[in-house]
Amino acid sequence: MSDDFELDTDDLKRRMDGAMANLKTEFASLRTGRASASMLEPVMVDAYGSMTPINQVGTVNVPEPRMVTINVWDKGLVGKVEKAIRESGLGINPQLNGTIIMLPIPELNEERRRELGKVAGQYAEHARVSVRNVRRDGMDQIKKAKADGMSEDDQKFWESEVQELTDEMIKTVDAALETKQTEIMQV
Repeated sequence: MSDDFELDTDDLKRRMDGAMANLKTEFASLRTGRASASMLEPVMVDAYGSMTPINQVGTVNVPEPRMVTINVWDKGLVGKVEKAIRESGLGINPQLNGTIIMLPIPELNEERRRELGKVAGQYAEHARVSVRNVRRDGMDQIKKAKADGMSEDDQKFWESEVQELTDEMIKTVDAALETKQTEIMQV
């Protein structure tokens, strides 16, 4: 009999926090009209025969609110970095100045802001699904323990613990989404 069942809530929390961390990374890549070095994180450059993050081929700086610069270390990669930025879908037109690539960040129009708000909503929904998947795993562990002889009271206790953790994490995701959408719509 399994009277000493102990659900690893720390593991569930860690996995839910992982979904939240992933959401924050995805949110950071969304352009809000302000320059940010993190907006280039998803851009990969074909350097030395493999796909490499842009911050590993040059120094990324934000010298002013509407400008990002990349000082490419290898002169031979400047064209590849420029091409990667153009093809990334960021909607930024790079300008070359020797080994320095300047990225002027244009103002976002209303339509683009709405699109970005929808993308942010999709990212948040992916995070919610991840959190719910972790919840389902926890509930499955509880059902298995119930089949192995866990009392109904213990089952209800653990289920409420998992649900509480899930509700808390979903609220955090929703709050992060609301903050990001406010940031996107800010002119």
